[in-house]
Amino acid sequence: MKAIVYTQHGLPLDDANALVEIELPKPQPGPRDLLVAVRAVSVNPVDTKLRAGVPVTEPRILGFDAVGTVAEVGSEVSLFRKGDEVFYAGSIVRPGSNAEFQLVDERIVGHKPASLDDAHAAALPLTAITAWELLFDRLRVPEGGGEGETLLIIGAGGGVGSILVQLARKLTRLNVIGTASREETSRWVRDLGAHHVIDHSKPLAAQLAALGVTHVDHVAGLTHTAGYYEQIVDILKPQGQFGIIDDPATLDAMKLKKKAISLHWESMFTRSMFETPDMIRQHELLDRVAALIDDGTLCTTLGENVGKIDAANLRRAYQLVQSHKARGKLVLAGW
Repeated sequence: MKAIVYTQHGLPLDDANALVEIELPKPQPGPRDLLVAVRAVSVNPVDTKLRAGVPVTEPRILGFDAVGTVAEVGSEVSLFRKGDEVFYAGSIVRPGSNAEFQLVDERIVGHKPASLDDAHAAALPLTAITAWELLFDRLRVPEGGGEGETLLIIGAGGGVGSILVQLARKLTRLNVIGTASREETSRWVRDLGAHHVIDHSKPLAAQLAALGVTHVDHVAGLTHTAGYYEQIVDILKPQGQFGIIDDPATLDAMKLKKKAISLHWESMFTRSMFETPDMIRQHELLDRVAALIDDGTLCTTLGENVGKIDAANLRRAYQLVQSHKARGKLVLAGW
């Protein structure tokens, strides 16, 4: 099978050897595995971070979003059948989706939304899981709840922010405020349902005050958290909640003590990495997201279709992700 890999970490993305196409044997499914024929993938910041910073001793396949068809099933599979169309984000400890075939545990796979084509569906899995777990599992906002409370989403125009805005607006009663620094991205966030959009390149407290908001109940820190940390502590209410998904080098948790602010880390790979007892929740929430897409409650977050799945297009997509100017998700479809 074709697979796109990196064999040496940290090479500049304009180097043709940064990502290369090779031939590998088609893998064989374990008891709870699906063997998926991959038709579309998308790119996430985790791809670029791993390629840039994690050394390898053998070729590594990246990719943590996929849409495809179940080609084979393991002996204990009960949730899917051969021929099913699926979407999923995979596991960080297994080979990724940038290959013609991929093995994935059925417990982290959902049925593809019937109303979307492959490219639009591939934009969703990792960010939908991350946003769902952050909002409902970490910050513990109940569906239909949040009346009178405000959620500030820092970096609302990116992949996770684009679906988090929708989930918070459509499934809760929160006052949803997103941040963006470019007019194009601000318009995108408003169109996705944010009540207000403010500019994260300017002081946040003054912009919130202009909206009549003195403090917020919840903050979702999706990007550059270290740079906003002091402002976040300042604008959160006493006993507020701070959820984070990015990787600041360090955070001084003592700054949270006076206000009894709770800090919640979200990593959508935790359940699959540790095979937690509730691992199947990701199958359930992906099926729920698919239903919400098909009934028109949510929409895809595809920002750009970069082209077919090959090494050159992946390198270009990685460059766009690293520029921090991408709107929504970058997708590749077809071989």
